[in-house]
Amino acid sequence: MKKNEAPDPLYVGILGADAVVPGPECGTHPIEKPRAFHRRRGSLGAAALSKALHGVVRRRVECRVALTSTIYNVSVELSDVDRGVYPSIALRMAMHPSEAMEYMATRLMAYCLEYTDGIEMTAGLSDGHEPAIVVRDLTGRITAWIEVGLPDADRLHRASKLAPRVAVYTHRDPGILLRQLDGRRIHRAEDVAIYSFGGSFIKDLAARIERRIEISLLVTEQHIYLDIGGHALSTTITRHPLA
Repeated sequence: MKKNEAPDPLYVGILGADAVVPGPECGTHPIEKPRAFHRRRGSLGAAALSKALHGVVRRRVECRVALTSTIYNVSVELSDVDRGVYPSIALRMAMHPSEAMEYMATRLMAYCLEYTDGIEMTAGLSDGHEPAIVVRDLTGRITAWIEVGLPDADRLHRASKLAPRVAVYTHRDPGILLRQLDGRRIHRAEDVAIYSFGGSFIKDLAARIERRIEISLLVTEQHIYLDIGGHALSTTITRHPLA
């Protein structure tokens, strides 16, 4: 560009059509009037588009809120005479929106009855690839795979190949699970432990679970004695052979 020659017009939409700005070397130059924007027929205007996007964002937020897990704080004084385990346990249990209270009560009992170093609750129903409870050694290797409910044979077959101990605690009729697994291929089926609780124990426990609870639990000779908020519950735990 030659000296004193005006540069090409700039396109600055926020200035008036007759506005001028200093040139980079000297002089001034006019700003070209911006072209009018024409909306195509059938497209959304700015206000309508903003409203539509706001609705999408709001629905997504509401969806995330609706799927948020509920947190339960549980303190357990455990005396497992059968295994010689006597810990004080503080748990923060996340209850998935699709999780039944009976399922969570069974998950709590399974955690206490399997309690050992390296035990932890998993994402549970939020992650279908993990069991409800897992035990890992110091290297991170899975040493126990604990299911809750009615896992299928393929899941137990895979678990039994992965972990030395596999157990299932069910809050349903154990006969349903046994019939479901009958004749199916399961690695080391004879070592898979399936447990159920007698009577209405799980249902009664589920009815008394609140967002913050304290429990004392005694286990002796496969009998369970539990106190929750001053309410005494008892049952027996039964192991069902798979093979």
